[in-house]
Amino acid sequence: MILKVKKVSSIGGIVKAPPSKSYTHRAIIIASLAEGVSNLYDPLSSEDTLASLNACKYFGAEVDTSNFNPLANNPNLNNFWKIKGVDGSKDLENSSKEPIDLKNSGTTLRIMTSVAGLSKNRTIFTGDDSLKTRPMGLLLEALKPLGGNAKSLAKNGKPPIAIEPGFIGGETFIDGSVSSQFISSILIAGAISKKGINLQVKGDFISKPYVAMTLDVMEKFGIEIESDLFTKHENCDLEDKKCSSTTFSIKPQKYKATDYTIEGDYSSASYLLGTLAVLGGKIVVKNLFEASKQGDKLILEILEKMGAKIELKSDSVTLSSDGKLYGIDVDLHNAPDLLPTVSALGALANGKTTITGVKHARYKETDRIAKCAEELAKLGCEVTEKEDGMEIIGGINLEKSDSNRVTSHDDHRLAMAFTLIALKHDILIENGAVFNVSFPNFIEAMAEIGVELDLFEESSI
Repeated sequence: MILKVKKVSSIGGIVKAPPSKSYTHRAIIIASLAEGVSNLYDPLSSEDTLASLNACKYFGAEVDTSNFNPLANNPNLNNFWKIKGVDGSKDLENSSKEPIDLKNSGTTLRIMTSVAGLSKNRTIFTGDDSLKTRPMGLLLEALKPLGGNAKSLAKNGKPPIAIEPGFIGGETFIDGSVSSQFISSILIAGAISKKGINLQVKGDFISKPYVAMTLDVMEKFGIEIESDLFTKHENCDLEDKKCSSTTFSIKPQKYKATDYTIEGDYSSASYLLGTLAVLGGKIVVKNLFEASKQGDKLILEILEKMGAKIELKSDSVTLSSDGKLYGIDVDLHNAPDLLPTVSALGALANGKTTITGVKHARYKETDRIAKCAEELAKLGCEVTEKEDGMEIIGGINLEKSDSNRVTSHDDHRLAMAFTLIALKHDILIENGAVFNVSFPNFIEAMAEIGVELDLFEESSI
């Protein structure tokens, strides 16, 4: 499918941010492991989160979605999933005799790999071609001291992953430089294992806010945790960044069912906010919380430095812009999902934008550093790829390009980020429908602020 901007008019207004994908994943899995019935209000129903929901069903969770209305304005009214958990502190059992297809959801794969180790029978997780490129080796090694027995069937440290019974908890360590999801995986399963968990994260601990989000959900479901996650250690280079080690200790416990409301997603909201920053005008985005632990909240600071005016309230963000953006230097170490958005904004800004700290973005749905640089270069933008980021000289010049096309590489964040460029330049985005992975009502939300997007088959051009 091809995605393009069809029409722009009456820019601005009030729009609700979509629910957080990261929080929805965690709430689904933990509610499924809890004792009792939980209501998850305002969940994100997307391809990725449905992969988690479906996987949890195989392990005994009972899910009722009959009261779900994704268009409800009031998140506490007729807009929830009811999940009856299985009490994961007891024996779990995977009911699937076949490999469980997780589609493109790396979060589901990584978190559920540890959870599946609690099952009393074998589990195999697989997925699409993109998921089969996701590195899993560090997690598989870290599970061994905990009784975990998981292996790559392709013998390359990547999916499909076969998980045998045996996860009982205990002590282990892991390198924090590849994926924070490995840490979240061990913590979520370790809390209800027979021995509990003592986990040490060594080296450069990337994306700490995502682990903070995990702890936040675990605590809401009744788990007590000891951690020095955000403590300034003697041997740290920078707070919240490079550190010699971080520790987590959780005694064996049970998840307790609760009613839980999913907050808005700052990463998805970055496309809405970015639209007004690029075109000029004013927008109010509701369901974005000032006290949020999301690392992607950094988008507010980024847009402000690039020239927009930001007003943050307890549960909403207001952005005003004259449409003039300026290049900045930004470290996305704790917010790698913002890379496509910031690279697109940098291509539209005056001056140079330097993005650093995101080497781990090479291990997302695609190598986001390489692919963002590749696609921007197609549009005549001067971009230099670095090991941990890129340098972008603002300016799109289609006269230097043989084509006005870019491709998403089947990455939802690239598809949505390139629409920011399409606001001012007549470009086509190939494989554009992939936004369904995280923001299924992306087209409707953009229409609410005055941008009409067109999604059509290649053959209709």
